[in-house]
Amino acid sequence: MSSIFENTPSEHTLDDDLFNAIVRNFDWSNREVLEAVGYLTCSQRQFFRFLEEVTSPLTQSPEAQTELAAAINDHLRHDSYRLIIVRRLSGSPVYEVQPAALGSPADDAISQALADFDPDTVHARWTQALDRRDTDPAGAITLARTLLEDVCKWIIVEAGETFEEKDDLPVLYRKLAKILNLAPDGHTEPVFKQILGSCQSVVESLGSLRNKISDAHSPGPKRVKPAARHAQLAVNLSGTMATFLVSTWEVRKPNLTKEAGT
Repeated sequence: MSSIFENTPSEHTLDDDLFNAIVRNFDWSNREVLEAVGYLTCSQRQFFRFLEEVTSPLTQSPEAQTELAAAINDHLRHDSYRLIIVRRLSGSPVYEVQPAALGSPADDAISQALADFDPDTVHARWTQALDRRDTDPAGAITLARTLLEDVCKWIIVEAGETFEEKDDLPVLYRKLAKILNLAPDGHTEPVFKQILGSCQSVVESLGSLRNKISDAHSPGPKRVKPAARHAQLAVNLSGTMATFLVSTWEVRKPNLTKEAGT
């Protein structure tokens, strides 16, 4: 084990102390380990270098890299930084901490709406999708679809209706559209039919995009790899649609609840 922080010479090296404390004896707390390596008092440059080495393909598997980068970005985003893929090493991503690019202006509004609706699952899914939008486009596209599936299922259950486990996103959305009176055929005004038909097309297209270029299936040798712009489109559309469905449910819920009780 080597440390990225400089240490003063001593009878025992820091490597020796760490090995004894956390491998052989296991008698240091996490905080004591961080203090020993200078993690809590190091410069920002050293701290960022530490994060880059922690997520390096030399220390993590590709799957672990993706999960760890997303978890770290969940904290870095509060200070407008994030781990970005800057190159590849033997096919695995190499991350570097950089100032975060400005997200969509709607990100905060969507986050608030989904947190108010369900902070544990729905909002968490949205946050994961945001974190992977630039660093893991395929994963972000999968999460974009899963977010809408979550919202559809949550509202369907809250409305006292049921769904089948085999129901995919288009089927779930059609059931929810009937509950919320969002089905295009339920309206006669042409402009409403067109808008609601477009909403249905967005949902179906997100499902198709996920099947084509997300990480939900084996890519094969000729499958197109999604770029960050594809993920941004998918995640932004999913967040907007999710917010629209949640807002519509909040408006219609009192009347539907009253009808169910009569």
